[in-house]
Amino acid sequence: MADQQSFDVVVIGSGPGGYVCAIRAAQLGLSTAIVEKRATLGGTCLNVGCIPSKALLNSSHLFEEAGHGFAAQGIKTSGVALDLPTMMSHKDKVVDATVNGVDFLMKKNKITKLQGTGAIKAKGVVTVTDDKGKASEIAAKHIVIATGSDVAPLSGVTIDEKQIVSSTGALELPKVPKSMIVVGGGVIGLELGSVWRRLGAEVTVVEFLDVIMPGMDGEVSTMAKRLFEKQGIKFKLGSKVTGAKTAKSGVTLTVEPKAGGAAEELAAEVVLVAIGRRPFTQGLGLEGVGVAMDRGFVKIDGHFKTNVDGIYAIGDVVGGAMLAHKAEEEGVALAEIIAGQAGHVNYGAIPAVVYTFPEIAGVGKTEEQLKAAGVAYKSGKFPYTANARARAMAATDGFVKILADATTDEVLGVHIIGAQAGDLIQECVVAMEFKAASEDIARTSHGHPGLSEIVKEAALAVLGRALHI
Repeated sequence: MADQQSFDVVVIGSGPGGYVCAIRAAQLGLSTAIVEKRATLGGTCLNVGCIPSKALLNSSHLFEEAGHGFAAQGIKTSGVALDLPTMMSHKDKVVDATVNGVDFLMKKNKITKLQGTGAIKAKGVVTVTDDKGKASEIAAKHIVIATGSDVAPLSGVTIDEKQIVSSTGALELPKVPKSMIVVGGGVIGLELGSVWRRLGAEVTVVEFLDVIMPGMDGEVSTMAKRLFEKQGIKFKLGSKVTGAKTAKSGVTLTVEPKAGGAAEELAAEVVLVAIGRRPFTQGLGLEGVGVAMDRGFVKIDGHFKTNVDGIYAIGDVVGGAMLAHKAEEEGVALAEIIAGQAGHVNYGAIPAVVYTFPEIAGVGKTEEQLKAAGVAYKSGKFPYTANARARAMAATDGFVKILADATTDEVLGVHIIGAQAGDLIQECVVAMEFKAASEDIARTSHGHPGLSEIVKEAALAVLGRALHI
């Protein structure tokens, strides 16, 4: 085609991994285009994931504090009422501002935006089909697959986004349900379950495993369950959902013990299915060009390259932690590799954060992982209740735990449950990036009075010399 556009880099998918990859590629002087099927950029995270959920988490937390938390601090309130449409409008405004910001960044960096469904027709050729079915072809020296992930289905349960909802539908409920069953005790289920519990729903979490938040440090998971139960969330662990029936009154689930036993029925007005996510690769044409797959994920080497020259993949489609910031790091590293630089991602220093209250955050190895690997380690833990700022904030639930190598004292993992855990963890991420010892954190001055002193005290506790307990 004589009028065919040609680019150094074409990114398919505009989520955090995709749009950041495009920006970095453009910064490095590569002509870049980004293909997105949605009308707005930002992918799942910005449109129907991380950003809208955090808006609702913050709003619902303020609502609960106004109704139940202010009185203990001498703030009398009366007539506190929920205005759900306004709360949802705020959420939508946050999303709009964020996706518009990404659109601005595309223009600023002179990145060509192509709206439509992208597919790889052949090596070096991407087809973009708009919503009217019109297809056009563009040429690319380097094609980046950054299409993210989609909601994982649950056998025997059909999502209609009204009574049985995914995370997308849970962000758009028109009214607060009287009751909600959350299938899945992971991050998404607990965050959205927390939102609707605060706004008035009776929430029950059904989890297949015997713990919530699998993969998190066991001690953190145990405390989190206790605190969520104190807030009113009920848990049914070691259970599997085998069927669902809908009626005008709500949904009835059939639930069985995973270890075997009699089935029972649980009823709720709304059911949220949040059992995880799966890579989104449908319609990309990967089979046609011979891109190798591994259990549904795109298979890549250590430099994000598939088995087909000129085709790369990053983010949720390649597996690993399905985190927006992990995808961003991969996007930057890949752009730098394509430009001839030495891009790199340290997967041992990627934090994970759960934005419930209290927040939960972790980086590096858990105690369970260190024990399983036979690694000798030291542990230091310090509670929020012994911190003056936490007491002043009436936020004394939680602790910071630091795990360090028994011989070298290098920090191997940090796990936090408590107020502002997502911010506190970042100091430890930097420390681990530079292979710091727990003593390095312990000897660093921390502002008083601040929650960060809990991190310092936990580091001191690794050395057996915490000062304030």
